[in-house]
Amino acid sequence: MKKLDVFNHVFPRPFYDLLMKVSPALEDMGKRVRAIPMLYDLDERFRIMDRFEDYHQVLSLASPPIDAMGPPAVALDLARTANDGMAELVRQNPDRFPAFAASLPMAVPDAAWGELRRAVEDLGARAVQVFTNVSGKPLDLPEYQPLFELMAGYDLPIFLHPARGARSPDYPTEEKSKYEIWWTFGWPYETSVAMARIVFAGLFDRHPRLKILAHHLGAMIPFFEGRVGPGWDQLGTRTSDEDLTQVLRRLNKRPLDYFRMFYGDTAVFGSRAATECGLSFFGTDRVLFASDAPFDPERGPMYIRETLRVLDELDLSEADRRKIYYENAERLLGLGPNIGRMS
Repeated sequence: MKKLDVFNHVFPRPFYDLLMKVSPALEDMGKRVRAIPMLYDLDERFRIMDRFEDYHQVLSLASPPIDAMGPPAVALDLARTANDGMAELVRQNPDRFPAFAASLPMAVPDAAWGELRRAVEDLGARAVQVFTNVSGKPLDLPEYQPLFELMAGYDLPIFLHPARGARSPDYPTEEKSKYEIWWTFGWPYETSVAMARIVFAGLFDRHPRLKILAHHLGAMIPFFEGRVGPGWDQLGTRTSDEDLTQVLRRLNKRPLDYFRMFYGDTAVFGSRAATECGLSFFGTDRVLFASDAPFDPERGPMYIRETLRVLDELDLSEADRRKIYYENAERLLGLGPNIGRMS
């Protein structure tokens, strides 16, 4: 069966070379990505991909966010170089890489929207990857609203990737996170918070065609369905200094119903329990196959292999398996004859 991996990461070689020039000592995830040859070595990537039959990848940049890699002018240069490089990888290897997600310098919004238009309309990007905050600022601020308006207009998805580093402490009395808690628990928290802010900002009501793929199978949301559902139906009952019941009255649906409007991917590092939980929450029409390659615990294809194993062992109909493996992705990304133009 065809397998279309929608959330895996790459550094096009020109981008990688520029990154090593402008930010050779990036911390945290910067350290991690420098140690993974498959990110920038195509021969290594092809060697891994060839282990799996009928396996294809939708490309996106690896973290950290571009805005963490340098000042605004550098971030814009990096984004342009990344998008040019992604488009070239897709052009040269259409059977391996049918599509890519654009990258944006979100710290300079006006430049970001211009680069988004260029990436979609000129380079053929089929999605955009953004991170859960912009140098600590939430995505629901007015300055970032054109992102949602543009992507709804294109009828293309936003890939939502978590961003958090060691400088976000675990406790307010400390200066940094310990034991990489910022990654293990901080990233799912980041994704869940960003999803909640998008919901309560009313963005799904404002843009009915908005499509957002929440990385790592919606993070905390499926597991905390009871708190997200009945718990948030009582929004305002725990708050003394403002009337949050007005938020519920502004929304057209229950909060839980909006969270089910997100899409999730299967990049949960081979956890069957997490996969079953996410499928139960989102349903097979809104879950897409993804491996998070090449971020394996050791050099090799473990995350791809284990994700495939879990999906193949689940009690799914062949129709549902096709949806997860490639049909949902093709539909979401609009992989067909009419692509890349504003509606």
